[in-house]
Amino acid sequence: MAWVYVENLPRYQGEEVEVRGWLYNRRRKGKVLFLLVRDGTGIVQCVTTMPEIGEETFVALDHLPLESSLIVRGKVRADKRAPGGQEITISSVRIVSVAEEYPIGKKEHGVDFLLNLRHLWIRSRKQWAILRIRSRLIRAIYDFFFSRGFVLFDAPILTPTACEGTTTLFEVDYFDRKAYLTQSGQLYGEAGALAFGKIFVFGPTFRAEKSKTRRHLTEFWMVEPEVAYATLDDMMTLAEEFVSEIVEAVVQDCGRELEVLERDTEKLQAIKPPFPRITYSEAVQILVGEGQRFEWGDDFGAPEETTISTHFEKPVIVHRFPKKIKAFYMEEDPQDPQLVLGFDVLAPEGYGEIIGGGQRCGDIVKLRKRIEEMGLSEKVFGWYLDLRRYGGVPHAGFGLGVERTVAWICGIHHIREAIPFPRTIYRLEP
Repeated sequence: MAWVYVENLPRYQGEEVEVRGWLYNRRRKGKVLFLLVRDGTGIVQCVTTMPEIGEETFVALDHLPLESSLIVRGKVRADKRAPGGQEITISSVRIVSVAEEYPIGKKEHGVDFLLNLRHLWIRSRKQWAILRIRSRLIRAIYDFFFSRGFVLFDAPILTPTACEGTTTLFEVDYFDRKAYLTQSGQLYGEAGALAFGKIFVFGPTFRAEKSKTRRHLTEFWMVEPEVAYATLDDMMTLAEEFVSEIVEAVVQDCGRELEVLERDTEKLQAIKPPFPRITYSEAVQILVGEGQRFEWGDDFGAPEETTISTHFEKPVIVHRFPKKIKAFYMEEDPQDPQLVLGFDVLAPEGYGEIIGGGQRCGDIVKLRKRIEEMGLSEKVFGWYLDLRRYGGVPHAGFGLGVERTVAWICGIHHIREAIPFPRTIYRLEP
């Protein structure tokens, strides 16, 4: 008898199979017992009666606590009324372990309670769906870059200095000196691009921001492509192709999961290039037109990003930001030295920035001046300046935050559900 995962049951119509999983729910209707069994790939309804499996087993199953583990054997048949459209008529059951009373019931629970039990909460249908979508999204990210000849380039987690700024660093005691958890793999990715032409860095990043918004985590995952000889326009085009392709992959392969989340997939199916592009100044005009108090030169926060994005049904690319609000490595706009050749991609439906990037400064003199202006140590950036000394070329890249992208695709309110174990300013457990 074959051990079969629930997602593959449609291939085994009329056959005897074995499913190994956990009791998700049960109910009794007269003399008929219905067990919902989950195995990580899906949920299947299993049906039996006392004459079919015997009184002792029937009673044991009728009182089996939720999340007890069990192995079910029986015949598969199609049933449109059953979850997943398949049902198993039970021939035998082996209880592997009897769970204690499960702390997460069918009633409503507070978020704090659920986060304290995150290791169990991820078994629920909604969290299962979100994290499976996350997995498919990550696979699509790899597929996109590998199919275009990019090289995966690993950047270090421990770094000697900041990339984005000095105020949001997690400091680590590194033997007899200080080190920091990486804010971004970008600077190392630039070295990779000048060695391999086009690379992408993919891994965890850390920001010690004391932010309480629904869009921030202190630990999150980011993918960062970097391309030698690329310009701002090249990178904006790559970004819109990238976003549309990874969204399409999720919509195509995660229909069940999106249905569990009651996500409107028509909005996702419309995510096709080209995306609308507006300058920072044009974005400011939108905000002023909406009656928001906003000064040219200020950075966008969550409210501003939401307002801008509601004017578009697709992600919108905002480019050419004021130099003073962007990182030291951004290339100046040759048409206006107050601006840099940077861009953000704002997701629709109020989900805010999912991508930030741009063209990198190629002039070593200007780069050294920017390092000094920002109060950074040139000593620790000596290797980075070498990239301009030895064969420097125009190059550009961007970073996409995985969790914000997952939150948008899934249509969930808070980013903390878009990662298995969220880290925020108030949460380090479990």
